Amino acid sequence: MITETTPQAPARLALTAVCLGFFMITLDATIVNLALPAISADYAEPSTAALQWVVDAYTVTLAAFLLTWGAAGDRWGARRVFEAGVAVFVLASIACAAAGSLPWLIAARAVQGAGAAALLPSSLALIAHQFPDAGARARALGVWGGMSGIGLAAGPLLGGLAVGLADWRLVFAVNVPVGLLAIVLTRRAVTETPLRARTRIDGMGQVFGTAALACLVAGFIESGHAGWLAAPTLVLLGAGVVCGALFVVVERIVPAPVLPPGALRVRNFAVATPNGGLFNFGMYGALFCLALFLQRVWTLGALPAGLALVPLTAVVGINAFFSGRLTSRFGARLPIVAGALAGLAGSIGFALLPAGRSVLVLIVFSAIYGCCSLAMPAMTSVAMNALPDKAGLAAGVLNASRQTGGAVGVALVGGLLPGTAMWLVAAGYVVIALLALGVRR
Repeated sequence: MITETTPQAPARLALTAVCLGFFMITLDATIVNLALPAISADYAEPSTAALQWVVDAYTVTLAAFLLTWGAAGDRWGARRVFEAGVAVFVLASIACAAAGSLPWLIAARAVQGAGAAALLPSSLALIAHQFPDAGARARALGVWGGMSGIGLAAGPLLGGLAVGLADWRLVFAVNVPVGLLAIVLTRRAVTETPLRARTRIDGMGQVFGTAALACLVAGFIESGHAGWLAAPTLVLLGAGVVCGALFVVVERIVPAPVLPPGALRVRNFAVATPNGGLFNFGMYGALFCLALFLQRVWTLGALPAGLALVPLTAVVGINAFFSGRLTSRFGARLPIVAGALAGLAGSIGFALLPAGRSVLVLIVFSAIYGCCSLAMPAMTSVAMNALPDKAGLAAGVLNASRQTGGAVGVALVGGLLPGTAMWLVAAGYVVIALLALGVRR
């Protein structure tokens, strides 16, 4: 039974509890990358497509269920949904660590994503509830975004350490103590959000949205080894487009759509949502590509490859913290544009990386690219402030866009040569900068 906490619960402890849950999500999005070659060797599976599914089974279900869980948080309480999501995530992590086959691992990763989908939008809704003041909320979101950066930063290093010193299964076991601590702190310090019992769950929208995303991601992955004109690729992409069209139709006729058409008519929200997807497209695609590039082209071991990515991910974490303060002082446009330009410059540098080892060049471009994280907390602040009375919806839509972008990034970029992939990532940052110019203060 969930016990209610008093309104006097320390805000910092509550923020810590919420951020721990979010930390697990971002950690698992990147910690697996360095373990992929070891997983491939353990299961005698050389296919890049199979490795892409180890990553994307997680991000697809995460993206697909975010909108529904965002509405569920509004209906049943964000804290209840957050705790349930953490519990599912921890149990699925244990299943991943114990996986006896690749299909088992991919299935457990999908369940992990479903748990993450519950705790991610509820974490944002809880921050909005705990920090009603706009300035304090912006700073709290900066910390929340910084935890994302720490997760991204720790992922490659911890993944490399786990594989290099122990076993790839350890990359999933690390979630267990973190998740248990998050639940304990949540029960002690986090107050429940107001319940909106009339909030409905859009089952039809959930089905068509999930099918559209899964088919499109599968089509992108298939294109990487079968070609764009291969029958399986065309069938999957076609099915994704059809399901996507049906999703749009359903959202216009059901009484309680998971994506209300009116929400995207709010200018700042309409800008922040696609920018979130493009940001994760670049970040997840770049990390997946770099992890394989360092181990397959530069022939580094898992631990050296993880260490080689530390400059990038460390800068990501540091700048994510600064973004909240910049947003609070100067507004969101400046950090978004600055982050996009840094991502553009860094991805162009990655596109020009030589096949021969050049660690100094890698470090320089990694530091530049890592500054892209200035953009994400600012985008989050824009989205949450655009729909102040619908925190669960705003969090769900924004993060669904982010995780969809991440899934598509791994699926599309993973099948390309590193140089080509990074030019595609660079194009995404150009669009982010242009869209950010439309943000209203």
